[in-house]
Amino acid sequence: AIAGRDNSALAIKPAEGTAEGGASGTAVVAAMPQNGTQLFEQTCNVCHGQGIGGAPKAGDKAAWAARIAEGKAMLYEHALKGFQGKAGVMPPKGGRLDAPDDLVKQAVDHMVQMAQ
Repeated sequence: AIAGRDNSALAIKPAEGTAEGGASGTAVVAAMPQNGTQLFEQTCNVCHGQGIGGAPKAGDKAAWAARIAEGKAMLYEHALKGFQGKAGVMPPKGGRLDAPDDLVKQAVDHMVQMAQ
């Protein structure tokens, strides 16, 4: 701001399509999914749908076989805490850090079912 001048042009205004009076500068987060399938569709599918960044593609039995053989406890740990593998990186909770642990586990269960 410049002292003694009209500084209204410097004011931060809400982005087009946002409500006046809302919290400015906050990130818009998608509504929390109701189950693991929805979490998969909203979040996990971004990488696991196409195999981006070395992610095993959803439904690819060969890519998932060794991972499934390690057991669900290991899959849950990698999904919840993240994992650095030879093929790529799994961010904690797929980057959806606000997702409850149980919901992330449901999404893992969904992907395992798709690969069996």
